[in-house]
Amino acid sequence: MPRSERVRVFAPATLSNLGPGFDVLGLALERPGDYVTAEWSDSPGVEIAEVRGDADQLPLDPASNVVGIAATAVLQAYDSRASEPRPPGVRLWLDKRMPLASGLGSSAASSVGGALAVVELLGAAFDHEELIACALEGERAVSGSVHADNVAPCVVGGILLIRSYNPLELLSLPVPDRLWIAVVHPHTAVATAEARRLVAERRFEISQAVANLGQLGAMVTALHRSDLALLGRSISDALVEPIRAPLVPGFVNVKQAALKAGALGCSLSGSGPSVFAFAESHSQAEDLAGHIAVRFQEVAGLESDSYTGKVNMRGACRVSEE
Repeated sequence: MPRSERVRVFAPATLSNLGPGFDVLGLALERPGDYVTAEWSDSPGVEIAEVRGDADQLPLDPASNVVGIAATAVLQAYDSRASEPRPPGVRLWLDKRMPLASGLGSSAASSVGGALAVVELLGAAFDHEELIACALEGERAVSGSVHADNVAPCVVGGILLIRSYNPLELLSLPVPDRLWIAVVHPHTAVATAEARRLVAERRFEISQAVANLGQLGAMVTALHRSDLALLGRSISDALVEPIRAPLVPGFVNVKQAALKAGALGCSLSGSGPSVFAFAESHSQAEDLAGHIAVRFQEVAGLESDSYTGKVNMRGACRVSEE
């Protein structure tokens, strides 16, 4: 594939854990997501020209911003195997179209966007595993360790199960045609590092682990059978959700309202504060998003952003400049 002079890519938001699947389950959303534009530069290395949509919260230093870290990892991987030289450097523009610290894989989307933009610029053939490995360098910088439950579905699309981290093995799970998703992001933030610390410090009973194992097995079975009722019943987490729920104002009441309104299942996405609910039609997903947003306002005084759609089966992709 010939090199391009300038490219633009889209990297979607993701839901992770999906209830019982802590660090091993994730899915890609149709929206929101991040856009990354890349062009060649005569200056060596990676330069971040601008970050938009982040309210000046993210650094332009490519060594401190995940988009730059992931882009650098791609250049290094390419240089280690390339037989022909490339232009000296890359200039990036990051357009954040999703909230930070939202539980929707914001850092993963930026990491994947930075990695994919440089791959497209190079015209190089990177398979999914290589692209994920480069994007995970950005995630490592954020959390101090590697967690692929956002990065992997962002790259591949669909619903993914991470069978193993060493070596990384991903299993794509079937996506029922009738499955719709409502996502509500209340205007509050949960720091991923703090949420992970709370989990790391907790000691769990074997009965809690057994409960999650049963729900995880039921979820995989439900997806293979396209059994939405069973899928909804399997959205239950005895391990992590009880620890993180207090970090999200009003979450317990919000979840009860969603289930009462007919949600197949409801839980936090990742560390939160975003909440997702599964539905079996577009209209039901829209209705659930409305109920959840209203409940956040009633019990916690929080405004919200809502998104509804199906599972994004494509993942991150190159898009037009417009």
